[in-house]
Amino acid sequence: MKLRFTKMQGAGNDFVVINALQQPLTLTPEQIRRLGDRRFGVGCDQILVIEPGKVAGVDFSYRIFNNSGAEVEHCGNGARCFVRYVAEHGLSDKRSIRVQTLNAVLELHLRDDGRVTVDMGAPRFEHAALPFDSSGLCANSRNGFELWPLEGLNCELAVLSMGNPHAVQVVSGDVDAAPVLTLGTLVEAHRRFPRKVNAGFMQIVSRSEIRLRVFERDAGETLACGTGACAAVVAGIRLGLLDECVEVHARGGDLKIEWAGLSVGLSAPVFMTGPAQTVFEGEIEL
Repeated sequence: MKLRFTKMQGAGNDFVVINALQQPLTLTPEQIRRLGDRRFGVGCDQILVIEPGKVAGVDFSYRIFNNSGAEVEHCGNGARCFVRYVAEHGLSDKRSIRVQTLNAVLELHLRDDGRVTVDMGAPRFEHAALPFDSSGLCANSRNGFELWPLEGLNCELAVLSMGNPHAVQVVSGDVDAAPVLTLGTLVEAHRRFPRKVNAGFMQIVSRSEIRLRVFERDAGETLACGTGACAAVVAGIRLGLLDECVEVHARGGDLKIEWAGLSVGLSAPVFMTGPAQTVFEGEIEL
């Protein structure tokens, strides 16, 4: 079949966006992998499929697939590209829209400067939300927040969910020198995370600025990870290292993350603001 698509990127995290509003679309894992392949397909980190809203009060739904073919729960950079796509294709004249993903409803706001702010919802810290098996492990506490060692790895991890699982470690030096490809692979697939995990490597620049690299579950290192930026900032705030508003420098661009969890309660939502751009549009035979 011939499939129309739009290639988009948010801080270097790139997506193939497909409009399935008019008729249902089912793609096999093989077709998803073909779309995501940078040599034989379009090439992207993830595929976003836009669908009609399925519940009252929701404008749209969309599904998120890694380029490996697996469906995932959440993607912050993808959410920004989603609202940019909706605006550019005249699918809604609203500046704020509500969308449903696999396990959440998000509120997205298109700003006058072209950036997008996403209400990412509240972080979750209970281990079942990831899931994370901590049985038999002994955590170290910093500022009342737990850092967990893993068998066989020389690191301590802050674990939390932003609708998808994250394990964040603070690196002592330049994050560019961190062993993201080797250690990230080991953290992602560690037996303590039955559904795998996104592995974040955070360098603290100041109380309002970090540098971040993320080895994403089933995708490898990407140029940016929206939920990973949220998870890193939340972890840094809980560890007493960061203030409530933080600039996150990823390899593909910058994101602003805001969380007031220590002042108003841990159930406060995380807000992410960043860019989203269309790269090109086209058609592919699958």
